[in-house]
Amino acid sequence: MTAAPQDPPARADLDLPRMQSGGSPQHLLLTLLGDYWYGQRAPLPSAALVALLGEFAITEISARAALSRLSRRGLLELSRAGRHTSYALSSRAARVLAEGLRHITTFGATEEPWSGQWTVAVFSVPEDQRDLRHTLRTRLGWLGFASLFDGVWVSPHERVAEITGVLDELTIDTATVLRSEVADGSPAGGHPINAWDLDALQASYVAFVTEYESVRQRLRAGRIGTAEALVVRTALMDAWRRFPGLDPELPATLLPRPWPRARARELFAELYDELAWLAEQRVKQVVGQFDKDVAALVLGHGSDFAG
Repeated sequence: MTAAPQDPPARADLDLPRMQSGGSPQHLLLTLLGDYWYGQRAPLPSAALVALLGEFAITEISARAALSRLSRRGLLELSRAGRHTSYALSSRAARVLAEGLRHITTFGATEEPWSGQWTVAVFSVPEDQRDLRHTLRTRLGWLGFASLFDGVWVSPHERVAEITGVLDELTIDTATVLRSEVADGSPAGGHPINAWDLDALQASYVAFVTEYESVRQRLRAGRIGTAEALVVRTALMDAWRRFPGLDPELPATLLPRPWPRARARELFAELYDELAWLAEQRVKQVVGQFDKDVAALVLGHGSDFAG
């Protein structure tokens, strides 16, 4: 295999994909560790982690603040050797990253036949328990439910055990969970699929494809070096990870045709896999400035990640 080109950090004048709004140095660092340090418990020099974040125009002050906060949150473990500090992933962080990566990289990869049944959660939480109601709604969203009406949340998948577990954990007994089909003659406006804004979701997939199609063309032409590959691949992951929260893999039979999820998934997988080696080389280059033995442990993975 030929050596990767030693190029500088990606230039500001390149029209690179954007990192999603709301990101943070902490979020970015965990993404990088998940992509290039998965399964490793060895510590990384703090200076190397600061330099990696510098590839994304994160200042040293912000980078070191992120390391400190991740350590306080129990996601990184600090160690010292003389004047040098290092950070390793905690067991908790390793578990969270594994679960997240599995969820993100498998999203949209397969499409199972749909039974036609919905899981419906109906609940009533008093007005004076707003915090509890907010927690329940948040947990429902994590499970892929969406709000059809006030107090009525739906999922096209079998989620009975998961939602009953949440209700039990939150000690909410003014609720019921149903598995049901939409009856013939039911008003179209109340169909459970209306809990999702399909127009907005479709537009998000199309925007993703539009943005990254140009990256595919540049990659195929051999016009992306290691530094740009790292930035682009990280932005790609950041953009793709939003979709499982927006689309609980809604059954194809419920969606307008053509639906762009499969095309978007194909583009994500191709770019994530094809950029992996180039991006990995850049991480090795950066970490190798501080510790060549640690740099040798850097390893990327593809969209076929199995955990």
